[in-house]
Amino acid sequence: MFNELLMLDLLFETSWEVCNKVGGIYAVLSTKAKTLQKEYKNNLIFIGPDLWTDENPSPTFIEGRTPLAAWQRQARLPEGMRVRLGHWDVPGKPIAVLVTFDVLYPYKDALYTEMWKRYHVDSLHAYGDYDESCMFAYAAALVIESIVKWKNDPALRIVAHFDEWTTGMGLLYVKSHLPQVATVFTTHATSIGRSICGNGKPLYDYMPGYFGDQMAAELNMQSKHSLEKAAAHAADAFTTVSDVTARECLQLLERYPIVTPNGFEQNYVPKGANFTAKRNAARQRMLQVAACLTGQSYADDTLIIATSGRLEMRNKGIDVYLDAVASLRDSLGFVSSKDRKVVALVLVPAWMKSPRADLLENLHADNPHRLFDPVITHHLHNQDIDPIYNRINALGFHNEPQDKVTVIDVPCYLHGDDGIFNMTYYDLLAGLDAAVFPSYYEPWGYTPLESAAFGVPTITTDLAGFGQWVLDSFGDDSDRYGVKVLHRTDSNYGETVRAIAMSLMNLYVMSDKTYRAIRNANRTTSKAASWDNFIKYYDSAYEQALLHADERNKKS
Repeated sequence: MFNELLMLDLLFETSWEVCNKVGGIYAVLSTKAKTLQKEYKNNLIFIGPDLWTDENPSPTFIEGRTPLAAWQRQARLPEGMRVRLGHWDVPGKPIAVLVTFDVLYPYKDALYTEMWKRYHVDSLHAYGDYDESCMFAYAAALVIESIVKWKNDPALRIVAHFDEWTTGMGLLYVKSHLPQVATVFTTHATSIGRSICGNGKPLYDYMPGYFGDQMAAELNMQSKHSLEKAAAHAADAFTTVSDVTARECLQLLERYPIVTPNGFEQNYVPKGANFTAKRNAARQRMLQVAACLTGQSYADDTLIIATSGRLEMRNKGIDVYLDAVASLRDSLGFVSSKDRKVVALVLVPAWMKSPRADLLENLHADNPHRLFDPVITHHLHNQDIDPIYNRINALGFHNEPQDKVTVIDVPCYLHGDDGIFNMTYYDLLAGLDAAVFPSYYEPWGYTPLESAAFGVPTITTDLAGFGQWVLDSFGDDSDRYGVKVLHRTDSNYGETVRAIAMSLMNLYVMSDKTYRAIRNANRTTSKAASWDNFIKYYDSAYEQALLHADERNKKS
């Protein structure tokens, strides 16, 4: 529980992913919300971008009356800047404020000039999503400023928490214009660290030799990096999500953060008979899709495995996963006399165009036939250059009738409306027999934590924050704790592939009794990573931020 001495009167948290599911930060905030809401109730306010229209509404924002209605009626904001009040439709249903920011672009140069003079933020080399992110962050800061002035009580203890470099400009504005507000900045992954990995450079073996500013110039990342670094140093409390990323922050941002590991809200996991029903439905649907692609039949004992995450072949270990599945295929051809089949899914969104019409037709047919190109469920805009699709074909996966291993690329967001599965990611997760996340760059790793919470035997690496947490907390005993954590370095790719293939083979031949024990162990391990246990780390960060703000205000 929270430290009662905090006496926090208002807690703002700003992120591009409030009511806007893009990546892992959405999982962090949406699952953390219930625990924070329990403590702060209507004093907790999430701020996100209003990217929605009547034709395309946010699926997780419920517009309606909140205690901020009186503020909204007299809010002093730039002309044309709109805010919508309501609740985030996640456990806890906290207050959410969605803000538009397009009207702020005329103020961009003045803001960037101020931030250069105050914090040496280099916006000169900006490109891509930099301007959009900064204008949203500026809008969020103006909302915070307006609410604080509306409250008009200098005794209030207020924390403004900003997530990722995309909100850094907002933190710097609050620090400059609202010195009474304590600021917290969380980097979930450093922009320059991700860029180093994304450009194929070895991060870990050469970490002591990397200088963040130098690498930013080399990789054309000056603006994002300088903003993130400035926010990290200006914040009253600087946090990150794992010990793995803390070392990266120290080296590349030159400040050591408080480690606030990511928890999970167990309410997302169905219980008892409901879970069994969802698991059976998911398995039936996944095997049906496989049958309608390949023309094969798949028995109930088919081993269904998957990986998921952002489309980053190296960082997320998608390349390792596919190579490991190919190794498993080759091994099964030599050492196994079992007829049991394997379906290996890649649940990674890409530039999806539409569901395959021929697959849809097969799904409604009495006698589905084998389709041309039976390795992918949706059409892509760029199928000829898609890295996952090309890797599957290069490895010789053609899903022939005689193949024991079927590989299927599912290149869409699983929100329940993809046109083929029409089930959410969590719905399908319940039906898996194993999940593999062999990450190279993974500051925390929500996907392995989620799969463990759903009782799915999980394989990850010690380069993922969650994997390292498992090792530090429980040791290397996957039979007892359910999560297999593999050692991964810059130079042991082949060894990692072989270890995953061996782990999958063990699951393939495992007895039902042993398998059930591992599923139960996963659930137990995941409960240790619940927000009830991890929220204390945010308690420490907020306390540090408030102390620094108090010291600053005493001097002024």
